[in-house]
Amino acid sequence: MNEILTLEGLSAPLLALRLLALDFPHLPAPVVDMSSIYPDRLALSFHESQGAFTAFEAWRAALGIAPSAVEFHVQCDHLTGVLTARGKYGGAGADIELTAFTQVPATAGVA
Repeated sequence: MNEILTLEGLSAPLLALRLLALDFPHLPAPVVDMSSIYPDRLALSFHESQGAFTAFEAWRAALGIAPSAVEFHVQCDHLTGVLTARGKYGGAGADIELTAFTQVPATAGVA
């Protein structure tokens, strides 16, 4: 039998979001996502201008996620670049997932 997750079950990402809002109010606002499927995860995503990952990098640095932890790939449309990174923040116990999307210049995939 499946139990219904209560709002209390999302306390880790909710607390992390509250702490992030208090500690980093000057950083760019992300798209925020929490899910009962992954109740310990707080996902922050950014849709950035062509070739720039400015907001992603500001958040990565603020969260203390090492540059070596960042992964890059291009989606199958060959037009969208994606950066991803994960880390923990403070004592909230939430897994913070950063994702950024940007347009890849049309000539980048041409060989």
